[in-house]
Amino acid sequence: MDDTAHPRLRKLAKSPARMNGPLEMNTAAGERESLLREGSPEPRETNCSSWKHALFLRKSVLCVVKSTLGCSYTNLLLPFVFLGIIAGRQGWNDSIAFAFNFLAIFPLAALLSFATEELAKSVGKTVGGLINATFGNAVEMIVGITAVRQGEISIVQSSMVGSILSGNLLILGSSLFCGGFAKDAVIFNVDVSGILSSLMVVSSATLIIPSVLYSTISSKTADVEASILSLSRAASVVLLAFYLVYLYFQLKSHAELFIDDEVEEDSQRLLGPLSASVVLILATLGVTVCSDGLVDSVDGLVERWHVSRAFLGLIVVPIVGNAGEFNTVINSSLKGNMDLAIGVIVGSTLQIALFVSPFLVMCGLALGQPMSLRYSPFETVVFFLSVIVMDCLIRGGRSNYYEGSLLIGMYLIIAIAYFVHPDAIDAHLV
Repeated sequence: MDDTAHPRLRKLAKSPARMNGPLEMNTAAGERESLLREGSPEPRETNCSSWKHALFLRKSVLCVVKSTLGCSYTNLLLPFVFLGIIAGRQGWNDSIAFAFNFLAIFPLAALLSFATEELAKSVGKTVGGLINATFGNAVEMIVGITAVRQGEISIVQSSMVGSILSGNLLILGSSLFCGGFAKDAVIFNVDVSGILSSLMVVSSATLIIPSVLYSTISSKTADVEASILSLSRAASVVLLAFYLVYLYFQLKSHAELFIDDEVEEDSQRLLGPLSASVVLILATLGVTVCSDGLVDSVDGLVERWHVSRAFLGLIVVPIVGNAGEFNTVINSSLKGNMDLAIGVIVGSTLQIALFVSPFLVMCGLALGQPMSLRYSPFETVVFFLSVIVMDCLIRGGRSNYYEGSLLIGMYLIIAIAYFVHPDAIDAHLV
């Protein structure tokens, strides 16, 4: 039988030039052999279209799954998502539930960051920048809302301070160390670093005013605490207004200062807007469920291992929220793109200070919880010290690996201090 005698074979004979992969080529070859062997009539066009559509959908889904799972090595920890959910629902030991949910949030945070970046690529620079700014600290927001809803105010306050500490000390120190280990100095854009560090100092000073005022009042009556809570809520409104102005500054009026040409050239869209939105929603739901289990197991973990809540909030919880940021900063530093690394670090800490912290205060108002900006004296001191140290190091546009190692050492000392810090000291502040 002549290969070109059958109309369906003539169509298939032309199709390999348009084949996109081995799967379609093998399928087409199989159909050709079947038609030659059986001499079957040409299938209806509707069946051919349905087959092609099903094949296209399957390839699209496989491509999305492959791109999503391959975005980070932390996706190897995805089985802990199911283990964490089961541990929380079945009432397993609190230590095991905490560990499983803690490990589960790592891949979910990576997927959240990946989906946010892919969605931002599809909607333009301005809207994309707004999406990145809004979801940049989504993990901290979700964990914070869960803790506020359950009345774990000390965990929330410590995690906010801890996120800023880890950014200003641990991540910045690691960036300077990795970027300047084999160099005389680390150079970055002095204009952008100066603007960002100034914004960080001003926002941090505003953030700690309720704590400073409370520490200067000798009588800690209920009326005083109510006044500090009202001050915190008023300050939160002002900080949120600052954040809106900062977004306009970053995305509109001075957008040219924050555009990284190297990133723009290397960016390639891996997911469409619909696929990115689905991954974003699923990752958000996963973080919500796992953070709920994480906070639920805190009491049992504290009683079993005698670890202070301040240590969990200030050191342990921020590790999860800053995992994706840490990976981005280290990779950028090793490639010599210090401007991007500094921008990510300071931008993330600004979001915590100007958006996440005041947003959680307003969530406390809506949920009837006394969430305030009144931190413990030690948290206030280490918080403002970290901001001042960061400002001194990056304002001049030059640094070196030794300064980075000093920042890491300072963070380790603070972590040890909080490990031995008893909760009873700040019990009256909760």
